[in-house]
Amino acid sequence: MKAQSDSNSQIHLSRRHVLGVGAVAMLLASLGAGNAHAQVLPRTLRIVVAYPAGGVGDVVARALADKLAVQLGCAVIVENRAGASGTIGMDAVAKAVPDGATLGFSAISPLVLSPHLGKVPYDPRKDVIAVASVMISPVVLLATSATATRNFQTLLEDARARPGAVRWATSGQASLGHIMLEQLRADGKFDVTHVPYKGGGQQINDAISGQFEVLSINAGPLMTPFIQSGKLRPLAVGAPARLESLPQIPTLAELGFPAANMSSRFGFFAPAGTPDLLVTRYNIEINKALASPDVRARLVGTGNVPTGGSASDFADAIAAEYEADGRIIRAAAIKAD
Repeated sequence: MKAQSDSNSQIHLSRRHVLGVGAVAMLLASLGAGNAHAQVLPRTLRIVVAYPAGGVGDVVARALADKLAVQLGCAVIVENRAGASGTIGMDAVAKAVPDGATLGFSAISPLVLSPHLGKVPYDPRKDVIAVASVMISPVVLLATSATATRNFQTLLEDARARPGAVRWATSGQASLGHIMLEQLRADGKFDVTHVPYKGGGQQINDAISGQFEVLSINAGPLMTPFIQSGKLRPLAVGAPARLESLPQIPTLAELGFPAANMSSRFGFFAPAGTPDLLVTRYNIEINKALASPDVRARLVGTGNVPTGGSASDFADAIAAEYEADGRIIRAAAIKAD
């Protein structure tokens, strides 16, 4: 996940980032492609996806796998290793032979969030390396029919006037939505009742029937029809800038809560020790795939924002998020289930 600040301007981020992705890909190609080709590619590239088949992460990973197979000229297979909030898949990547034949696709949470909540079977800062950032999955704050709230300021006023009366649902204890809630609670000086679910399905059903007042959840196609029909009303988003799909909805940073302006960042990883030239080559090809119109459409269509960029920038973002998440978790005394 990622806490980010932005300006008050309504920037349509996905369009801007796609242009950036193309520029980065061209730059990397001009600087490193010749040398990267000297490193022998594997006959088969395995991509370990840390989530179940059919989910947004899996759909995006498979779209990129198809592109990479063509661009690299080798077979690319996708292997789903879901469970334990992505740590099972990340562990499979960490323990793979570092010969360039294995990449992982995951949110960064198994590296920046899970280690603060309990022991993980890998060293998050030594056993895997960043290859390429792929997308940001924003968090949307939604009001249900249980409240007349139409904007975030009204929500704050209600929560301050009636401590504990507003019920705020998330997809689980120590989830991204819960971390965001705790930061908002600390910064906004209000109190609500946290309603943690185990996953999103029942959470969405109960939101539609008004079982609680507020829901914080990652953006995705499941919410779109309910937002369009008015059954769920967006109040704010956690994202670097306003979303192309919800340009009228402010970010939490715009509303004065930059530390709570959180979103999930997804990307590719490799086992530590993978040859640098192959990491560079994969970064170049992933950026190229992200710049293609059909992949961009797939990402934007699922409510996500394409990112791209260098491996080192991705590594820096992960390191910063590791420290930020640790501070929030310690301050709020958050424990995993």
